[in-house]
Amino acid sequence: MTQYEQTTQELANNPKHWLITGVAGFIGSNLLETLLKLDQTVVGLDNFATGHQKNLDEVQSLVSAEQWQRFRFIEGDIRKVDDCYKACEGADYVLHQAALGSVPRSLADPIATNETNISGFLNMLVAARDAEVSSFTYAASSSTYGDHPALPKVEDAIGKPLSPYAVTKYVNELYAEVFARSYGFKSVGLRYFNVFGRRQDPDGAYAAVIPKWTAAMIANDDVYINGDGETSRDFCYIDNTVQANILAATSTNTDAKNQVYNVAVGDRTTLNDLFNAIKSALAENDVKYDKEPVYRDFREGDVRHSQADVTKAKNLLGYKPQFDISQGIDKAMPWYVKSLAN
Repeated sequence: MTQYEQTTQELANNPKHWLITGVAGFIGSNLLETLLKLDQTVVGLDNFATGHQKNLDEVQSLVSAEQWQRFRFIEGDIRKVDDCYKACEGADYVLHQAALGSVPRSLADPIATNETNISGFLNMLVAARDAEVSSFTYAASSSTYGDHPALPKVEDAIGKPLSPYAVTKYVNELYAEVFARSYGFKSVGLRYFNVFGRRQDPDGAYAAVIPKWTAAMIANDDVYINGDGETSRDFCYIDNTVQANILAATSTNTDAKNQVYNVAVGDRTTLNDLFNAIKSALAENDVKYDKEPVYRDFREGDVRHSQADVTKAKNLLGYKPQFDISQGIDKAMPWYVKSLAN
């Protein structure tokens, strides 16, 4: 039995009270689905800046009526400290996912990114500290590695940030470290690497590459690749990310706290290979796409290659990614075809 299997079994036998910020978003709604299926009590906080009511509706359709009754939604904003205090009341574990993501968005509007990702993060830290929660797990980012050239990325070696978004995520880690030293409030940061899967939004200027390309192919539109297509990423299926959050939140290993971890697979896929993988997966779901990709300029603020070393998460959290990119795309594609083909 893996550490994750053991942990989920223990949670099912001994339910806890969880808070998920950004609960109506892509990652937040998947965390909600998993926790409710484990009969946990969950409070969710969201202001619908990037999340969607349809994500919560879908989760409701996938769990039992009794499980859904264990969920309480608060429409609120992490930029308002009173909302954070309200949400943290009675929580055992906090999973802080709320943020304004996207490098391009942060370049276009650094002030909004700062207000949510730094001021909002600090509000949540203070509220969770004062509520004396058992653990605080937050969404960090692989963007923190910045211009550091080494591959794979190891947690203790970072470079200079390449975007306002990267700055905000690094400041989160600094604040978390200071709260551990100043108040004894320990937390865990999870540096996500290109998470993808069901309920990831394909719409808008800041959509992630996999849902954006998948939606374009389903609609038989052009697919645009920034650069020459040899840019590479460590794509991580959502179920791996959910696993990492639950393991981090529930860990009783004192050495595992006040740490940051890479959450990824530990592999690299080029954009050209990704294009072909999505095209093939769609063909297996009876969606044919015959166009070639359209190449354009590299995108400002993007790093050339990204790949994670996940040894630390494996050793201290018991993290064991269950899905590589091919398996993840295969699992996600039926959802995309069903959701986008209409």
